[in-house]
Amino acid sequence: MRALWQRLRFWARLVLRDGLALYIAARDARTPWFAKLLALLVAAYALSPIDLIPDAIPVLGLVDEVILLPIAIALIARLIPADVMAESRAAAQRMVERPRSKAGAAIIIGVWVLAAGALLWWVFTR
Repeated sequence: MRALWQRLRFWARLVLRDGLALYIAARDARTPWFAKLLALLVAAYALSPIDLIPDAIPVLGLVDEVILLPIAIALIARLIPADVMAESRAAAQRMVERPRSKAGAAIIIGVWVLAAGALLWWVFTR
């Protein structure tokens, strides 16, 4: 069961990377216009939190992420010149692997500290 879970996580990361690569490739001038249009549509769907089939529906909810999305990504990647797609995948991989923003983390921690301080102040001043 653990191997299956690891394999699913690996595939999910590939779909994320390739969805991001499609977005990057769609912004490249060497990509044909029809491939740009399809790539932007699929990338928007792949990176969107809104699903065509809600994940709450058993089995069917995962069909779009597990079957339909990888097929769409693979078909559209064939419409994009190979060198553009290779560059886009490399750029997407760098974006996926890079560490998260330290400034963003500091802001979130600061908000939580302020909220905790406000709660403590409210509790002790009553």
